Amino acid sequence: MIGGGLAGLSSAVVLAEAGCRVHLFEKRPHLGGRATSYTLPDGSEVDNCQHVTLGCCTNLADFYRRVGAEHKICFYDRLYFVDSRGRRSTIAPSALPPPLHMAPSFLRFKSLTLGDKRSIVRGLLAIARSGGEPPESEGLSMLAWLERTGQTRAAIERFWRVVLVSALDEELSRADARYGIDVFWKAFLANREGYRMGIPRVPLGNLYEGCREAVVREGGEVRLRCGVKQIRVQARRFAGVLLEDGSEVSADACVVAVPHDSVGGLLSADTTRSGALLANLEHLETSPITGVHLWFDRPVMSEPFLALLDHTTQWIFNKSLLGRREEADGQGAGFPRESTEGNSQYLQLVISASYGLVPRSRQEIIDLCLGELAGVLPAARRAQLMKATVVKEVNATFSPGPGVDRWRPRAGESGIENLFLAGDWTRTGWPATMEGAVRSGYLAAESLLSHFGQPRNFLRPDLPLEGLCRKWAERRA
Repeated sequence: MIGGGLAGLSSAVVLAEAGCRVHLFEKRPHLGGRATSYTLPDGSEVDNCQHVTLGCCTNLADFYRRVGAEHKICFYDRLYFVDSRGRRSTIAPSALPPPLHMAPSFLRFKSLTLGDKRSIVRGLLAIARSGGEPPESEGLSMLAWLERTGQTRAAIERFWRVVLVSALDEELSRADARYGIDVFWKAFLANREGYRMGIPRVPLGNLYEGCREAVVREGGEVRLRCGVKQIRVQARRFAGVLLEDGSEVSADACVVAVPHDSVGGLLSADTTRSGALLANLEHLETSPITGVHLWFDRPVMSEPFLALLDHTTQWIFNKSLLGRREEADGQGAGFPRESTEGNSQYLQLVISASYGLVPRSRQEIIDLCLGELAGVLPAARRAQLMKATVVKEVNATFSPGPGVDRWRPRAGESGIENLFLAGDWTRTGWPATMEGAVRSGYLAAESLLSHFGQPRNFLRPDLPLEGLCRKWAERRA
């Protein structure tokens, strides 16, 4: 197993549970890949970027359960928004059946006019009535599809963009409409639980302790700071790996779970050129994510998180509150019972598809974010910033551009016998998400076991259709 990110870990765990002796090699000093945390010189532990899950991420939930981390995730039943005028809105479910369960709170959304809401309803119904596959969307960017459905400019910027740029890590003009439509179908329309946001209440690195235990329990090993220099291939068949320390390791099979732009460097040029699946990887582009960590001398925010409209900053996460969170209040809002009064506060800000921030300096980014916080969190104007850090992931995810699936190999396939690919960049039916990474790991494990005559099913199904969505699907069938 090459790579200790979510794709590699999920594959390693289920293979170990199936009785395989797994040897996992990770060149970094920690597990988790891009969804991990690290320690600053002063001892503070920070996530490289805030990662969240949703109720529709059924395979990620299964993975957390397998490694004993499900209790480390806090789920929230309300989503909080604020615009440039400081107006706050909340999206929450009602007793109505899907896809109408969000309608009452949506109608009260303060940052949208009646005309904006009418256009949004038109777009959402086009998705819901078609079972998530509206006609004439293939090959379009998400922006082109929204314009085709008559969305107002404000609806695009203050509704669709707020959700989708974060979910896809790409601008609407550069994202395949299929993936944007799928986000709304699975998270907000098909099932009333799909939208629930789950946020780790521990540093991301603490989620993976059970992975090592699962592998070691079956006689395997997890080796950190252990890079692979080359994958040996003979006659189009996996033959072993050469480690960076010069030693060689042989195995019956190998799962390669590294970023797509690293796969070619592990194989000989002849192998890459002769394999169309692998050669196609060079067509995949990447997009950046920037995380900004701010520590204030006093509380400046009461919500567990906020989505910002009309700002460069897209999300603010109240890490101090999330870290203390033991139980939700009676309505499931997720606030702790204890007060934060008199404490310092740690916030993490996230900007996805942050192309404009890549060339900017650390201080420029901090100043920009502080200015935006002052506009939506009045208490931040009086607070003192004690420290700050910026984490840029320039190649954070693959870019889900229109038609990108033609370059994505199917999870588990490599064109080389006994060599199996995993990673959110493989063709999982999902964009670059933690759910997509886990799906790829499960699919790679299924392919490996089937190859050796021991078929197993690990992939979990999507949430079931509910309410009108189920009736419309039955009518189409």
